[in-house]
Amino acid sequence: MALLKLVFLFFLISFSASAQKDYKLWLQYNVVNNSALVSEYKNNLGGIIVLGNSETIRIAQKELQTGFENMLGTILEIKPNIKGENNLIVGSQLDLSSEIKSELQVDLDKINNEGFIIKTISLKNKKQIIITGKNDVAVLYGVFNFLRILQTNKAVKNLNITDSPKINLRILNHWDNLDRTVERGYAGFSLWNWQKLPGFIDQRYIDYARANASVGINGTVLTNVNANALILTPQYLDKVEALANVFRPYGIKVYLTARFSAPIEIGNLKTADPKDPEVINWWKNKAAEIYKQIPDFGGFLVKANSEGQPGPQNYGKDHVDGANMLADAVAPFGGVIMWRAFVYSEHDANDRAKQAYAEFQPYDGKFKKNVIVQVKNGAIDFQPREPFHPLFGAMPKTPLMMEFQITQEYLGFSTHLVFLPKLFQEVLESDTYQKGKGSTVAKVVDGTLYQNKLTGIAGVANIGNDLNWTGHPFAQANWYGFGRLAWNPHLDSETIADEWLRSTFSNDENFVKPLKNMMIESREAVVNYMTPLGLHHIMDTGHHYGPGPWVSNLSRPEWNPTYYHKADKNGIGFDRSKSGTNAVSQYAPEVAKLFDNLETCPEKDLLWFHHVSWDYKLKNGQTLWNGLALKYQGGVNQVKEMQNVWKKSEKYIDSERFNEVKMLLEIQHEETKWWRDACLLYFQQFSGKELPEAVEKPTQTLEYFKSLKFPFAPGNG
Repeated sequence: MALLKLVFLFFLISFSASAQKDYKLWLQYNVVNNSALVSEYKNNLGGIIVLGNSETIRIAQKELQTGFENMLGTILEIKPNIKGENNLIVGSQLDLSSEIKSELQVDLDKINNEGFIIKTISLKNKKQIIITGKNDVAVLYGVFNFLRILQTNKAVKNLNITDSPKINLRILNHWDNLDRTVERGYAGFSLWNWQKLPGFIDQRYIDYARANASVGINGTVLTNVNANALILTPQYLDKVEALANVFRPYGIKVYLTARFSAPIEIGNLKTADPKDPEVINWWKNKAAEIYKQIPDFGGFLVKANSEGQPGPQNYGKDHVDGANMLADAVAPFGGVIMWRAFVYSEHDANDRAKQAYAEFQPYDGKFKKNVIVQVKNGAIDFQPREPFHPLFGAMPKTPLMMEFQITQEYLGFSTHLVFLPKLFQEVLESDTYQKGKGSTVAKVVDGTLYQNKLTGIAGVANIGNDLNWTGHPFAQANWYGFGRLAWNPHLDSETIADEWLRSTFSNDENFVKPLKNMMIESREAVVNYMTPLGLHHIMDTGHHYGPGPWVSNLSRPEWNPTYYHKADKNGIGFDRSKSGTNAVSQYAPEVAKLFDNLETCPEKDLLWFHHVSWDYKLKNGQTLWNGLALKYQGGVNQVKEMQNVWKKSEKYIDSERFNEVKMLLEIQHEETKWWRDACLLYFQQFSGKELPEAVEKPTQTLEYFKSLKFPFAPGNG
């Protein structure tokens, strides 16, 4: 019995340690093993001088002490003033001495209100590292960035960093429902325990805020875009206020989704018409009520007249009428309206990809100044690859907010390792040509292309109450990477992968280099084994788990995968050229010309814009059929190689996380073969051609794959 108790205790300790590593995300603060660096760090960090006493500054101080103790084994003394040695001085511009302020004036002029400075200066013949900004939250951002320097084992001699976020609104969109289910959530239930709020503040809320602040995320939309009006009732606003109070010291504002029909559902009105005086007054009163409880409330995110959600079109009004009515309600309090452009209608089944542009572009310049239109990265729906959305650059008088999906709805859920910052970067670097060459999507989003003052970027969160937050240890990198790109949309995804690996696992170059390459390649692998050469939306319908290119029996044409690939005996692909739906015309002339011509259209987008013969010769000399089949096989091979890379990493990390990822990669590899076999067997019916020799032959029939059903796939509704 004593032995059993000892074994059980050992299990608990081991499980607790591994769970803690998973839970810590990229804030592991692992011991620095490089003795020369440790010596350098300690020589430059004699003590900490903390200026100010706000809750935010106290959080910054605690973070520094935690980081130093874990990484250096040192508890640095908190000192009241400079005493003839090297120190770390932390505080906002308002609390700096005139001597330090004078030394930093040029740098202070460079940063915005959320920007920070990390700089080594000389005072009293000693080097002092200053972390400062124009307010305490900016200082907190600086502290996290300074700790990242230590985490990634970089030198701290003669630091000279000035950095400001390039985007105002850096926001997570939680598709969380009030019953704690999460639409398209693959990491457990919602973080928000509405039943226990406002009285019970889970430690997870604090740790969530801390993780977001560490990458500069400054806003969170707590509720699903498929909104429930109850969130706007007094009972729930008390709960929202409790969360806002937790998040405030970390610089995070709360936002809510506004159900357009709320005046009827919770206000006892007979209409939600945005032109009706009673409706206008109801929203103004509701906004005043919210801001009285939560003075820094961010505003509303709205999904209207899309996928069954109510909106102004129910009353013969348009998006401008709806958005501007809500904008007037929150304007006196500094609030914003994020109005989603994700719209498509069963009444316009010509080409779903054209609908958002057709509906919103004519409204350019008509929205109030505190409205920002939130546009998905592509014109369909968060596919493994889509050309950039044609609205980017096409509305010069309207701020456009990027919407990325961090949760992997169409990319294998949280079972597949897919490094999404590579996808995000591809979109942000795309050139719209709207003001000539160099008019990138990133410049639209950060406001520099058209000098928009209101800027934003949103990520549909992949966070749940799983121990590791995101369902897959590597899915944490997508949350991290989103935050880094929201701060600076011009960052390189390779830099982000490098930072994340070093902060999360190890600084050993023998670990970092191959794993970084694996992460960078992982997105292309998923495109290859799911939707190569511009194929899209061929996932099984509803839950979007696994392939379903054969589905054609749903009531709305654009809900069926057959609508998107249009495979027949003549070929495959959706013709969006001038001779097809002419979706290419929604882009600037230079881009339209590129996409329209079969010979110049990038092969990665080929079947997005063209219906192509099975015998069409690709640039590598292969026929389209052979090339498509080899892409599917290539994706399978890439994931097999990912498994090999991961196996070699075992000695660099803890066994718990190693085994966790190992098992998930095994699942992913099996599912790549499912995708390859199901899709190729289906498309082979139309091509009538044999598979190339290099492609493994299916071991199941097409009928078998069609028979698979997943009524309880996670995240569906």
